[in-house]
Amino acid sequence: MSATLRPAPATAGATTAPAARRRPALWRRRAVRAASLLAFVGLWQLLTAAKVRFWVRFDHLPTAVQVWQAFGRQLGTDQYWQDLADSLRRIGSGFLLAALLGVAAGVATARSRWAGDLLGPVLEVIRPVPAIALVPVAIMLFPDNEQGIVFITFAAAFFPVTVSTRHAVRAVPPLWEEAVRTMGGGRWRVLWSVVLPGALPGVVGGLSVGIGVSWICVISAEMVSGQFGVGYRTWQSYTVLDYPGVFVGMATIGLLGWLTSAAVELAGRRVTRWLPARPGSAG
Repeated sequence: MSATLRPAPATAGATTAPAARRRPALWRRRAVRAASLLAFVGLWQLLTAAKVRFWVRFDHLPTAVQVWQAFGRQLGTDQYWQDLADSLRRIGSGFLLAALLGVAAGVATARSRWAGDLLGPVLEVIRPVPAIALVPVAIMLFPDNEQGIVFITFAAAFFPVTVSTRHAVRAVPPLWEEAVRTMGGGRWRVLWSVVLPGALPGVVGGLSVGIGVSWICVISAEMVSGQFGVGYRTWQSYTVLDYPGVFVGMATIGLLGWLTSAAVELAGRRVTRWLPARPGSAG
């Protein structure tokens, strides 16, 4: 009896050993990433402080220290946080609507011939149009700027989500569906038990792309027709020649985009944790 129990500690040790080996590697990767960012900021400070002019005119740019000081000043104002909240509200509304309708449209056009024939041509004609080019249409369609900016944000994310979902659904192996049908599963059982779980990694990829494109378009829309938000404030800083303020806006946009993309990818990893982990995917 004791002989049958002896292998257990060895098995536990074997499972914990790879995790222990991965931890130092993860910290090394994070250290390299931090060092890369610090090196970029240091080079920026060096070139701008020395007012280097070599094809690119670094003497026209604020130094990293000046931008950091301006960033600290803006953090203490209510206006900065209000602009942040306005941009996040617009992104949240437009992206959530795009995620729901985009997944539905992608599944419908991939699974139904009628839906593909009815919606496919319209989507393919509109898809190449940049979302920011829809600003005049949004101004004509909606009574206020707020609804128009949300519409542009929705349009920016809708097509990446739709296309990724459609391709992911079509890539689900037919053998999986046949296995469920042989056990008596109907159309809806196949959809919920096979198609959607099988297409989930592709859907998450589309959502990740969509949130990034949404930020590009919402900031552009705020610059063109907004009255509040990070994009509007960044453009306003440029018009009054507050160049450190412009870079504060750019840094804020970058941080918001990174955090929201990371949140989407984290949620995607949680809902697809049944998939085998790929080497080097941690961190």
